[in-house]
Amino acid sequence: MNIEQARFNMIEQQIRPWDVLDASVLELLAVVKREDFVPNNYRALAFVDTEVPLPGGQCMLAPKVEARLLQELGVHKHERVLEIGSGSGFMAALLAHRGQHVTTLEIDPELADLARANLRRAGVLNATVVNADGSQGHSADGPYDAIVLSGSIAEVPTALLAQLKVGGRLAAIVGQLPVMRAVVLERSGGHGNERGGQGVERRVLFDTVAQRLRGFDEPSRFHF
Repeated sequence: MNIEQARFNMIEQQIRPWDVLDASVLELLAVVKREDFVPNNYRALAFVDTEVPLPGGQCMLAPKVEARLLQELGVHKHERVLEIGSGSGFMAALLAHRGQHVTTLEIDPELADLARANLRRAGVLNATVVNADGSQGHSADGPYDAIVLSGSIAEVPTALLAQLKVGGRLAAIVGQLPVMRAVVLERSGGHGNERGGQGVERRVLFDTVAQRLRGFDEPSRFHF
């Protein structure tokens, strides 16, 4: 496989047509080596438009989904970022290139070790991997300018919104099968709630489906 040609095709045929037009994001995707964050036995899938399996039954988001979330968060060099769901560490690497510091939470110890090793090998020094349940965030390093959830959840806990600075953004894939939507929530003041209550402005990006993040509450299937 011609890796550089495959990377170019991923950017031009998958990512750019998905309304990822920010030149700085596209340039970053050409620089950060996605194949170095993919398990060896799935290396051939590094640039394919699919979720890549990871240990523990988890997976990396599809490249175009990662890229679109990265673009819509609009992280700047002075900003601190929280990621929930480190996976292999790839999204943390992208965020670290754009922000001041990234704290990335991973509930699975094996994946936390994998992400830590991949980030170290890639020379990413401004990202810290914490082996923890991310459903309540990580207030010790907050508040944050941006939070991204690298997987799907039923709804965004208010505890996460409370760890955003005013003007901060949170990107997540929210909903139930068969309908999930990628959204950006911006905190404009107060605490609000995920459904767009006082203090939170909600912007829907696109429909998609993604694997569940572990540790987050699921709504009851029974309604009375």
